[in-house]
Amino acid sequence: MFKKAVDAKSHQRLSGADRKKLRRNIRDRFSNASDALLDLLLPPKAELAVSKYPNRVLVYGLEGDCPLFFDVDGRGRDIFPTVYALWRVPELLPAFVLKGGEVSRFMLGGADLMFPGISIPSEGFPSFSAGEPWAVKVPGNPAAIAVGTTTMSSTEALKAGLRGKALKICHYYRDTLWESAENCHVPNAGFLEDVVFEDPALSMSSRASDSSEVDPSVDPGNVTNDNDMEEVIDADAASSGVGYPSTTQSDGADEVTVQFTNDLSELKVAETPVDESNTEGQHSLSVEEVDALLDKCLLQALHTTIKEKDLPIPGSTFWSSHVLPCRPPGITLDIKKSSHKKLSKWLQAKASGGLISVKEDKHKKEVILFSVNRNHPDYLFYKPEKKKVDKTGPSTSNASNEEQLQKTLEVFEVYKPSVHVNPIFASVGAETSRLYTASEASEIVFQYVEKENLVKPSNKSTVTLDATLCDALFKGAIKKGSTYPTEIHKKDLGQTFIGRMQAHHCVIRGNDTVVRRGALKPVQIMTERRQGNKKMTKLSGVESFLLDAEALSSELQKKFACSTTVAELPGKKGKEVLVQGGVIDDLARYLVEHYGVPKRYIEVLDKTKR
Repeated sequence: MFKKAVDAKSHQRLSGADRKKLRRNIRDRFSNASDALLDLLLPPKAELAVSKYPNRVLVYGLEGDCPLFFDVDGRGRDIFPTVYALWRVPELLPAFVLKGGEVSRFMLGGADLMFPGISIPSEGFPSFSAGEPWAVKVPGNPAAIAVGTTTMSSTEALKAGLRGKALKICHYYRDTLWESAENCHVPNAGFLEDVVFEDPALSMSSRASDSSEVDPSVDPGNVTNDNDMEEVIDADAASSGVGYPSTTQSDGADEVTVQFTNDLSELKVAETPVDESNTEGQHSLSVEEVDALLDKCLLQALHTTIKEKDLPIPGSTFWSSHVLPCRPPGITLDIKKSSHKKLSKWLQAKASGGLISVKEDKHKKEVILFSVNRNHPDYLFYKPEKKKVDKTGPSTSNASNEEQLQKTLEVFEVYKPSVHVNPIFASVGAETSRLYTASEASEIVFQYVEKENLVKPSNKSTVTLDATLCDALFKGAIKKGSTYPTEIHKKDLGQTFIGRMQAHHCVIRGNDTVVRRGALKPVQIMTERRQGNKKMTKLSGVESFLLDAEALSSELQKKFACSTTVAELPGKKGKEVLVQGGVIDDLARYLVEHYGVPKRYIEVLDKTKR
């Protein structure tokens, strides 16, 4: 798919709705894609970009970073991680292991993976279905070298005697997608120009631990015989003109051994020095020290960043946005190196001690942090550490604080229970006078379903509607004479329930918070012609984002070195700022970068181009 270089038709940032859709598609596609893993690959605060190619392929990644996911048909159904993504999160995909590193030459030449080239583990052949995404690895190297889809199920493969094509390769190391990254890199020294062998660092450490063992890279079980090697090369790929290395099979074994030894010797000589100060802080911590560091970061987060309005909060969000930022500088905090091994077990252990209260979301399969016991002895006796402030002078500090205050903007939707859904809230004991986020509202309706045991026994993904739930979802929304539905799919239940509530929006800038009814109205920027060939840019709706029109007008006058005025909007509440000249794009960019207004809330109209 990425054998030939093709230029992208367009590059653009993802909107908030598209980000959520991408995360949802990835979560549905990969069973191992938890919220914590997705936050590692697609951080919530980072800007995501999508590149569109002429063959309908969409490539997603962080702006200025490596490509992380690609969509084969642009419809969200065939999404695959790139090798860059698998190097960061190896557990995202299951992987086939090759019989030897030499087989990787054919993968990197564009051939598909054949069953004779796969090493069968001692516990037996893995189970899989046709059309599943799988990765490919080399023995002794934890980093993936390719990604593809299975051509048949494991049952069909066993019936065929493990012959034929196993994986149709979509993307591999050193193809044009890998090269499209601004900073192409490899995960370890085992990745060479046209072949991938075991990681020398791992092999040297294993040899040092047990020098009497035979090198597994020359184990007969890991070396492909001549007959199997012929079938590793996909006939279709070979006939299509894919170039393969010129190494012949007659002297291949000896030449490979000599070449591999030379490569390792060269790697040892050219080995780059490692920053010992950094690795010492990351690898010298014992299990007890990691547990203590976890507890310290937890208490620091509970004291400094977690407020009552933030609760309840998903465990993965709590970990990435609150616990990790509290770790000491230069230290990598890995939950797997603790005695708990998993985030959910760690939070449940803290809950059993009474410091926090958690609950497992059975639908999302994630632990939710519900409340904090601020009277707990551990919380009371902990003294939070103060962040060090760089004292560069009072004027600089005040200016930076003011600028940060301008940029700090939070916008999110909240919902208030209506007369339609009040019985559902009352049934589960939830308040009907407060505002709820979308996830909280969905949790309420699923609590009701669990309480009334409405999940259909024959189909766990379907909910049977009783009279109360049916009225809450559809009363007044279905025409008279039409039949009311008797069941609903779980994936549609939450969104339908939220649609029956009153929509509100909350805007937070610095210390100011405003909650208004209805959807948030965007900022409107419009450029039009005046007398002669003069242009005028109109800016309205800034009050929705807690910006003062008068102060903004004065600032824009200095920023763009032009005259500005403020006028009352005719027949409406609010004011509009008139800026001389056609600065529509610069003005939109300034609102995003300086005041933190999300792009999706900016409407731009240039009447001069009509």
